[in-house]
Amino acid sequence: MMLQYFKGLESGLQNAIQKGQASPRKLYSLEIARLGTRLYSGQDKVAWCGITAPFDVLNAMGMTSCFVEFIGAMLASTGVVGSFIDETDQIGYSSDSCSYHRAVTGATMKGLMPVPELLIGTTSPCSGGLAVLENIASHFNKQLFVLHIPQDESISNIQFLANQIREMVNFIRHITGISLDMDRLRLAVEHTNKTRELMVAVYDFAKQVPSPTTNKELSNFGIVMALFLGTEAAVHIAKSYYDEFEKRVKSNSGKSNEKIRLMWIQNRIQFKHPLESLLADEYKACIVVDELNDITWEPIDPNTIFEDIARRSISIPFNGTIQNRVKHLQKLAQEYKIDGAINPCNWGCRQGTGARGLIEDGLKEIGVPVLNLEVDCIDSRKFTEGQLKTRIEAFIEMIDARK
Repeated sequence: MMLQYFKGLESGLQNAIQKGQASPRKLYSLEIARLGTRLYSGQDKVAWCGITAPFDVLNAMGMTSCFVEFIGAMLASTGVVGSFIDETDQIGYSSDSCSYHRAVTGATMKGLMPVPELLIGTTSPCSGGLAVLENIASHFNKQLFVLHIPQDESISNIQFLANQIREMVNFIRHITGISLDMDRLRLAVEHTNKTRELMVAVYDFAKQVPSPTTNKELSNFGIVMALFLGTEAAVHIAKSYYDEFEKRVKSNSGKSNEKIRLMWIQNRIQFKHPLESLLADEYKACIVVDELNDITWEPIDPNTIFEDIARRSISIPFNGTIQNRVKHLQKLAQEYKIDGAINPCNWGCRQGTGARGLIEDGLKEIGVPVLNLEVDCIDSRKFTEGQLKTRIEAFIEMIDARK
């Protein structure tokens, strides 16, 4: 099922691009489709991973790697995720746990997750994701390597994680027979650094008033682009966004009727829904930044590759204390001149639901109101459109009254 889905998506996007309908978002989506096709082709060496795995290292070693939550999101976009969530409910998994993880677990049990060569778990951003990888490893009888991500950037912690990444490389070599070619790794680092440079510029363009972006163009961009780090594809995608946004800024073709600037906290709702269009069409409200659309790490030095990749993993806003995450959100709110923030408090997620009160208080300190939405970001069966529209309308009216 999923192989046909990704192949159909890839074919449709290629046809549109060949007909002159290319856009940064289409090029980005095409690379997502290609990754999905490789994952399900049965021809590549697949590594299921945690979100903060070093994907540029894995790409340099020829692994087709992906964090498992990506598949949860893709299942949601197909509209059939409910049956996989139900599968876990029926055998006793808690219905209070994250639906991304329940969907992936259900897909594994129903034979819709490709057999991995190996698994790379990470202790950040959540223990639930690591537990899913443990279950998948047990299901397929495959070996799991766990990267323990420290919570702060002390010299000893950086070295601790850098050494773990070196051990991970040896773990992959032991299982697959593939050694890490240092020339390939240095080339991957060049691609990562170039991608980083372009993404910084893209985000700077998005800060402009009015912003050159639209509500959907940078949706989930920061978190998914991590999968392509170290590749030419990542550079190509980032460059396409840079060129398009630069053109819009220079020609002043941004959203000149932009009335309200919003920040989206955590990740987007993954199934089809009308909220983003409602914000744009009815209220002239533009989502100019997602929480993870930010570069929190410095360029990688070719002489200290593993140490700098360790720094990058530690720097992710979801790692460390909630106070650090709130400070990051405050920084984004100020840099992007935000009028308000929307937090889809994904059911069962400690980052979404667990931190909502502290995030709301933290943004209130700098005068930014937060709309907390009680939603399941991948299970459309729990989506109450009427109630959510009413709450959004009241939120926008409140912002309008403040401006």
